[in-house]
Amino acid sequence: MSSSRLETIIRDNLNRLPAEPFIWWQKTWWSRGAFLELIEECEERLKTSNFKRGQRLALLTPNSPILLATAVAVWRLGGAVVLIDPRSGYTPLIRQLHHADVFAVLTSRGCDELVPLISEDGIPCSAISLDSLEDNIPGRPCDEEDPDTAVIFYTSGITGEPNAVPLTHANLLACIESCVNHIDMLDEDDVILNALPNSNAFGFVCGALLPLVKAARQVILPSFMPVEASMDAIRKAEVSIVMAVPTVIAMMVSAVMRGAAAPTKIKCVLSGADRLPCALRRRAEQALNTHVIQGYGLTEASSVVALTPGLDKSKPESVGTIISCVEAQIRSDAGEVMPAGSEGQLWIRGASVAKSYYRSPELTEGRFDAGGWFRTGDIGRFDEDGYLYLVGRTTEVIFVGGFKVYSREVERTLEEHPAVKEAAVIGVPRSISGEIVKAFVVLRNGDKVSSKELIDYCKQKLSYYKVPRIIEFISQMPRSAIGEIVKRKLSKD
Repeated sequence: MSSSRLETIIRDNLNRLPAEPFIWWQKTWWSRGAFLELIEECEERLKTSNFKRGQRLALLTPNSPILLATAVAVWRLGGAVVLIDPRSGYTPLIRQLHHADVFAVLTSRGCDELVPLISEDGIPCSAISLDSLEDNIPGRPCDEEDPDTAVIFYTSGITGEPNAVPLTHANLLACIESCVNHIDMLDEDDVILNALPNSNAFGFVCGALLPLVKAARQVILPSFMPVEASMDAIRKAEVSIVMAVPTVIAMMVSAVMRGAAAPTKIKCVLSGADRLPCALRRRAEQALNTHVIQGYGLTEASSVVALTPGLDKSKPESVGTIISCVEAQIRSDAGEVMPAGSEGQLWIRGASVAKSYYRSPELTEGRFDAGGWFRTGDIGRFDEDGYLYLVGRTTEVIFVGGFKVYSREVERTLEEHPAVKEAAVIGVPRSISGEIVKAFVVLRNGDKVSSKELIDYCKQKLSYYKVPRIIEFISQMPRSAIGEIVKRKLSKD
């Protein structure tokens, strides 16, 4: 296998200076050599389990050494990993696992309840420890496909339906190299925080994979909660670069305001996923005594499209400039390329951009054109200096803790309940999570159901972050002259 593959680069990094500390886990530094041993252990288990080149292994675990080691072991065998949030909800989870046609599923012992549910659906599933792979893995025959695919992520598309995005080794390496070169600030003694969910492309690529590829130390946290424990780990491990979303940044600021000791070694917080309010950025820079860099990305682009090009080169409301491996255009509805200052839909292509959706030719045809350009669905403009400003989306989207929630998906779910006649979903601002999901519901005549019952119903059907936090019952929806629901009137009430 060529040196352009992730596992080759990572192996070479680990073989150099094997005694050097590399991964902080459970308050202890693991050496490069110890992590390499874990990878080799995982590889041997997979070989014995008859995992083959071109197959896919699903990982439903929190951030952990075993997630990273298993991923590298899979790549060494020529396979791909499918990273899914174990909190996705049973129905979408099973649908995604069947769609990906996985060899097996590995989950953590904290999610043991998933094992019988997934296994009963015909997919071998095992619960494992987070720092070792002690047993062989029961698997099943599955299709052998392109060995260049490294990872498959499931992300909500324009309609809210999960789209499977296959990213190759070349895609991921191009993104990592371009990000590092763009901000030009990664040093050999840096320590990177890996606390964002690795089931999310930004969390995995920038928090977990970037330090593996660039031989930087990383601190692995299963999650950022509880905040005080995470802040303590940041201080003790001397984290210098924090990969975060606005929700995490807000929690860090709040912790300091409540009296927690501010970390002293952080030189940069890189904010992705959601838009970062200018006021929050200013508060974070003051409370944490550091720089906050804004970014923008998509799973289809290996998680990063634009970054502020340096610690002191930000522009208010801008998400930065396009990284070098990506080409970008603003186009009109008619497909014409627009000049600087004009608003339109953002189209991208490049070495880090996927070429298609996995096993979804119709979706691919709707979002990718013959020239390799991808239609992002985001509305934006460039200024004369090449800084990108996002002004909206072609569809309704709610940002919850760094995750995108599409209104129509939640509305469809609510309207599947027998007591619900109609539903309309909006985002309600919250200082910590960015927004929360609120639903307005019209019940069928004579039917009765409580808010709690509808919320519990949604929990069975949707990922946790998509579930409405507030449900308000109304007698009728406000409508326009042509009968469309006018959501701005709901948000004002």
